[in-house]
Amino acid sequence: MILIDGKKTSEILQSEIAQEVDNMKNKGEKVPHLAAVLVGHDGGSETYVAGKVKACERVGFESTLIRFEDTVSEKELLDCIGKLNLDSKIDGFIVQLPLPKHISEEKIIEAINPHKDVDGFNPVNVGRMVAGLPAFIAATPFGIMELIKRYGIETAGKNCVVIGRSNIVGRPISILLSQKGIDCTVTLCHSRTKNLKEICAEADIIVAALGMAEFLTGEMVKQGAVVIDVGITRVVSDKTKSGWKLLGDVKFDEVAPKCSYITPVPGGVGPMTIASLLYNTLLSTKREIYK
Repeated sequence: MILIDGKKTSEILQSEIAQEVDNMKNKGEKVPHLAAVLVGHDGGSETYVAGKVKACERVGFESTLIRFEDTVSEKELLDCIGKLNLDSKIDGFIVQLPLPKHISEEKIIEAINPHKDVDGFNPVNVGRMVAGLPAFIAATPFGIMELIKRYGIETAGKNCVVIGRSNIVGRPISILLSQKGIDCTVTLCHSRTKNLKEICAEADIIVAALGMAEFLTGEMVKQGAVVIDVGITRVVSDKTKSGWKLLGDVKFDEVAPKCSYITPVPGGVGPMTIASLLYNTLLSTKREIYK
């Protein structure tokens, strides 16, 4: 069993990005500039955005953080997005989700210029991805594909099961895994899927992305399978100083001994998300997607 180290892989990818930024600086080219819009004071969002700002510093990006209180109106937020769309100094930007209930996330996502949509959520980028065209890929699916590539995991002709059909992870990763050059045969499962245990037991690759702690058990996985655990659930624990611990969608102790490759939680897919965002911003600066 090989443990897929997302933390180390993320550090390697960020080092590669930093080297590219150094090369751009030496040539007198524009330095990538990432902006983040944060609404309210959600603890998870605060931590994630702070991590993005630090990551920008590490790789030599410029960064801008724009804050709004959670009382901001939808119009004010849309006006801000309009200005960022037109600001030539900003190469890419994200609006941190979730947003307050009085603001339509769909309207906000659709308002972002696809050329600067480094989160990869705008329907234009989603559509381009489906069509196999160059596109900004959402961070988690990008991170999964990068781990598979860098660990040399064989995909052609493999039977892959994706559990979960969210627009952020499940649907896009099912499409990416089925594309030419990757060539998996993909089954997308969800809460209404019948015989899920039997379907998973036939899979060469399983991507668990449903958000239910330790859902995937040892009896659902065949010997030698590759398991990618996307889930992250915080649960109470009397064995940690913080009083809680993080669990994935996979019952690790049962599943890991049967796997050829498996991602841990934490330290698997999660660390790849910020590196993916930085990579998309670099592509935007270099006009690699929309030439």
